[in-house]
Amino acid sequence: MSRAARAEFPPPVLVTESAALAGLCARLRRERFVTVDTEFMRERTYYPELCVVQLAGTAEVAVVDALAPGLDLAPLGALLADTAVLKVFHAARQDVETFLLKFAVVPTPLFETQIAAMVAGFGDQAGYDSLVAALAGAAIEKAHRFSDWAARPLSPAQIAYAAADVTHLRAVYERLVARLEREGRLSWVAEEMAALADPATYRADPEAMWERLRPRTANRRLLGTLRAVAAWREREAQALNIPRQRLLKDEALMEIAALAPTTAEALARARGVTRGFAEGRAGASLLIAIAAARALPEQALPEAPAARDGPRPSPALVALLKVLLAARAEAAHVAPRLLASSEDLDRLATEEAPAVPALVGWRREIFGADALALKEGRLALGVAGRQVKLLPIAERAA
Repeated sequence: MSRAARAEFPPPVLVTESAALAGLCARLRRERFVTVDTEFMRERTYYPELCVVQLAGTAEVAVVDALAPGLDLAPLGALLADTAVLKVFHAARQDVETFLLKFAVVPTPLFETQIAAMVAGFGDQAGYDSLVAALAGAAIEKAHRFSDWAARPLSPAQIAYAAADVTHLRAVYERLVARLEREGRLSWVAEEMAALADPATYRADPEAMWERLRPRTANRRLLGTLRAVAAWREREAQALNIPRQRLLKDEALMEIAALAPTTAEALARARGVTRGFAEGRAGASLLIAIAAARALPEQALPEAPAARDGPRPSPALVALLKVLLAARAEAAHVAPRLLASSEDLDRLATEEAPAVPALVGWRREIFGADALALKEGRLALGVAGRQVKLLPIAERAA
């Protein structure tokens, strides 16, 4: 869509009343697909606060003020759940999470253009502005990217900026789909959409939060305490609706786990813990969680990372697999991150036939089969001109 083509859209409409939203959603439910975006705030909260929803159909674009007093958002929820209308997003994860929290349902069906762009050869995590420039021939104004979307009233410039996020997206979607259909890759995108459509993707498990801290210790008792304090922080942050780091920083969790305090006085000696926190309700609750962790039998403690991960992969073999991954991704015009993750490469280097996505379906055809051949000594890497070339061992020996 060129700059001139955008003139086909009338000026965006700001929706602040329930009747207007109901009418808009009724019209959009007759569309083949609708482009969707959100503006939210979560700097001061654990959960995202939905502020604005942008919607565009064939010939209308609306900016919905989700904070408008008395606005009934139920018609929007019905539109998002309507299986007859495809919902198109870019970089959808946080948008979908926001809608799941608001409506208890993942928008369905959905299409994510950032993932589609990776499959189409636009690199890892292609930005919206770069896709708009490449596929729609337009430029995105970035001035309001960091606006306070909770402040009212919304300015005309904010409304125009928000609307551009969904008008250009229609052209991006249509041209990506046409390209993927020509290349026979549309089914690849569908596989990636499955994770986005799974509500479990957006649910943080408090009992698993300690793993994100990547503790460098084999002390299972310490790890058990770390698991307890990290789970406590997550549940407390959810209950208070504040960012987890505002409650206690990661460094404080690690030190608390190492100290395993039994009293408020001992807790207050941990770095990043104030005496007021330690002696208050939160401190008392945290001490109970620590005491419960201390009472766990040995068999209930988490495994140390080294024991859980098994043998360490050969750095040289992992490096070769990375070169192969880059070469195959380049040849196939697909983002390397979609073919294999760092964990996939580590497991390929250490396990005979690991159950990783890289060895299944289209990923196996492009990369996985060659990765196994390289590891088994049936494939070598060489250079032809300025490109990496794959050399079957028999061919090289001849």
